[in-house]
Amino acid sequence: MARADAPRTGRLARGTITGLAAARIGMAQLGHRVRTPSAQAQADHEAALGRILFGALGQLRGSALKVSQLLSMHPGLLPDGVRQELARAHHQAPPLNRALVGRVFRQAFGQEPEALFDQFDPTAFAAASLGQVHRAQLTGHGTVAVKVQYPGIAATIASDMQLMRTALRALAHTDMPLPANTVVDSVMTEIEATLLREVDYLQEAEQLQWFAQHAALPGVVLAQPILSHTRAQVLTQQFLPGQHLQAWLATQPTQQQRDLAGQHLWDWFMHCIFVLGRVHADPHPGNFLFAPDGTVGVLDFGCTRSLSAGFLAQVTQAWSALLRAPTDPQRDALVLQAYQALGLVNAGLTVPDYTAELAPALADMQAWQMEPFTQAVFDFGAKTPPPITAGRHQRVLGEHLAQVPGEMPAFERMWMGLMHLLTGLGARVHTRCPALLHRNPSP
Repeated sequence: MARADAPRTGRLARGTITGLAAARIGMAQLGHRVRTPSAQAQADHEAALGRILFGALGQLRGSALKVSQLLSMHPGLLPDGVRQELARAHHQAPPLNRALVGRVFRQAFGQEPEALFDQFDPTAFAAASLGQVHRAQLTGHGTVAVKVQYPGIAATIASDMQLMRTALRALAHTDMPLPANTVVDSVMTEIEATLLREVDYLQEAEQLQWFAQHAALPGVVLAQPILSHTRAQVLTQQFLPGQHLQAWLATQPTQQQRDLAGQHLWDWFMHCIFVLGRVHADPHPGNFLFAPDGTVGVLDFGCTRSLSAGFLAQVTQAWSALLRAPTDPQRDALVLQAYQALGLVNAGLTVPDYTAELAPALADMQAWQMEPFTQAVFDFGAKTPPPITAGRHQRVLGEHLAQVPGEMPAFERMWMGLMHLLTGLGARVHTRCPALLHRNPSP
């Protein structure tokens, strides 16, 4: 595998790449307009625009690929074809060469890694979203995992976000059905804040300690940080045993083992959401390790989010209402009330207008989202992928979406990631959730 140099930090070079991408988006849109429109042509067009964006972000490296990954996990923000292309950002970055690893340690500790550890493997054994992970030996701790941040990554965040906004503005000048600029900007602002927290490994060490203290449930293990060997760009923590999802599935675990692992994941996330009000907001498969006994190790706490009591109350009301029968006369009123309290939809939208316009556009995604709660034991092996939002529905969403609450992007990423994990496991899970199933909201 090719070794990475430091990310391109020159503003001119990075701006040129994004400018060329914007020009290519414009040319692709011009070519699309002269062809006969069809559903397949529109899907192909969305995928082509997504490839242009992904290609530009891949050249930028830095934090840009992480931005791509985070954007891909927001249904309703970008057309599905674009999101699917951006989702390819997972695990794409090549490893750092040995000289750059040494540079990070000299800047952080004033010495080489070999002087800090009894033994340090200069070859990374795993990727991290904004860095890579090395195996080392440390007296008193045995084998440890050492996460090393890509040098210069923090310096690229502000420019990457501005360049991404430029690229999205180019999309807005196409016939893509995008939400209002204020909605897109609010999501981008939250992503930027997330990245700034994520590049501070001292903050991640604090989150690791907090979750280890408050979110320790049977069947879920979290690595403790080793603070003496942790700095803002280097995080040393206990080494957790286990395999990533695809490698573990290749060992052909039994259905019972997969069910147990899935149950541990479900219980842990429900506890974090409804009891702790703080979630791991980056649950892609690379952040979980699976052991033969069904134990799940959770990694990478750089991307976490606290959920306010008000936010959780409105999400609970909306979800509880969606579990009512479609013929229930209070259903739409309760959902709309919660959405308006969250600020998601315009305050002036009436229940009849919601029922006639917005509810049909949301129905497929709402049903997909709530499906696990509709059965006492849900078989995630039978769960379908997230539904594709039709262009006409995408336009309706764009018209009625008012803003995105600060907690919502992280919450959506968490939920989409959890569904993807459990579906990959093919687990049968007791989806008990008293916060939802035993609540009777009133208008």
